[in-house]
Formats: sequence, C-alpha cells, structure tokens
Amino acid sequence: MARIGFIGLGNMGTPMARNLLRSGHALTVFDLAAERVGRLVAEGAVGAKTPRETIAGAHAVITMLPTGREVRSVYAGAGGLIEAAPPGLLLIDCSTIDVATAREMAQAAAAAGASMLDAPVSGGVASAEAATLTFMVGGEAAAVERAQPILEAMGRRIIHAGPSGSGQAAKICNNLILGISMIAVAEAFVLGEKLGLSHQALFDVASTSSGQCWSLTSYCPVPGPVPSSPANRGYAPGFTAAMMLKDLELARDAASEAGAAAELGTHAAALYRRFAEGGGAQMDFSAIITMLRGG
Repeated sequence: MARIGFIGLGNMGTPMARNLLRSGHALTVFDLAAERVGRLVAEGAVGAKTPRETIAGAHAVITMLPTGREVRSVYAGAGGLIEAAPPGLLLIDCSTIDVATAREMAQAAAAAGASMLDAPVSGGVASAEAATLTFMVGGEAAAVERAQPILEAMGRRIIHAGPSGSGQAAKICNNLILGISMIAVAEAFVLGEKLGLSHQALFDVASTSSGQCWSLTSYCPVPGPVPSSPANRGYAPGFTAAMMLKDLELARDAASEAGAAAELGTHAAALYRRFAEGGGAQMDFSAIITMLRGG
C-alpha cells in the first residue's frame, strides 16, 4: 500500500480520501477547514498544517480543489508542492480546471523531476462515496500506470485520455453535453406538463426512444420516475448548479480559445448563471427545471 498526501477535503475530497483509508493506504491530509481534517484524523489519517507537509514520505499527492487559481497556488505558489517535490513524486490533480493551467503545472512538475497527472472525475458525491467514480486522466502512460492502483481505490473506471491536459479536455467536453442535455430534458418535461402529459408517461416514452440520455434515465429532473435522482429529495445536490456553471464556462472559454463553435454551450452557461444568481447556486443542477417553469 502507498503513503499518500491528500489536499482538499470538500464534498468530493472527503469521501475520496476516506476510500483510500478504507483500502489500506496511509494518508496525510490537509484542508483549510480544520474540522474536515479532524474528521479524517479520527478515522486514521495524519493531519498536516500546510499543503507542503503532505509530501513527507509520500509516494503520491492528490489534490481536489475548487478552481485553477487554487491549483496554481498549491502547486506553484510560495511554499508550493512542486518546488518541494522529491524526484519521482507522483502528483495527481483531480480538480476540474482549465486545460492551459493543467498543462503548465505538468510542465513545471516535470522540470522539477516529478510526474503530474490531470485526473478530473465524473459521478458526483454519490459515486465518490461509493468509490465508483470515473477518472479522465491526462499525462504520460508510465505515470498513469503508477496511479492506477491509487485511483482504483476511489473509482470504477480509469480512462487515459491522452497527454497532459487531456483529462481536463475530456471532462469539460463531457459536462458540456451534460449541461445542455439537462436543459433539454427539463424543457421537455415543462412542455409535457403544459400539454397534460404525466411525468411517468413522458419518461416511459422518452427513456425507451430517441430522446434517451443520462440526464433523463439516471438523473431525471422531476420526482418519481427515477427514485435516486435529486428531484426526489428537494434537489439536494449531488452536483450543484454552481459547479455546472463553472464547467460550462470552462467549456465556453476553451471553445473560444480553440476556435470551436459552442453556441448551445454558451446559451446553457447563460441559463445556469441566471439560475445560480437567482438563488439556485447550491441546489442540484437538475433543479434548473424550477426556473424554466417560470419562463
């Protein structure tokens, strides 16, 4: 088993770290919120007072941070991980950030003799808790092979998407599809309501016809047809609207930089911004249906 540092114990990071402990890995954890560190220490982790302390004796360090700004700070800021990394240390960033920052951090790590992977996840809090996440990984094949047993303790599928930055590219493309498709499904249910269709009738047709998609069959935005969906628990988040907005804006910016058309993605981002700014930021992203009902 490996000795692992883990930085960022939020809604996703805490269950991911917990699964590493359950798999027998030795864990040193850091978060700005001391109570989060305390919970993991009570379960067998060692607490660190700074991100840099997580490196001591570690085979790998994992980060799960909110944005590219925090990733830059932790890896390349004053007292950052890269300048302190011993040769051969494996750095795994599971945050969802822009492709350019992922590639820049990987280049800086390589110059210091370390290996870095961008490995954002798909699946939300429920999959983090169940250790069934999908990891989309960018980086060198040898580093991905080293990371495999660590990632397998937290997820079900590990997909090597290509060189550095490819994991982030795959994540934002996937969530571009997800954000757009959830709006389409929500609009269809709102239209169905106005036309007198029951939720179950529309679900039974669309889920077995050409309208079938994950946003419908696994994450239906209305109560009833999919009992496990957030719609059945008051839209308590598995994946917040604020997080969806962040990912859609990353996709929009990447499309602009790459010269790719993303008109529906740009419009979806605008709708999620309106929903988030109207009070829905911490609701599940499927709750955007509540705004669409009001026009």
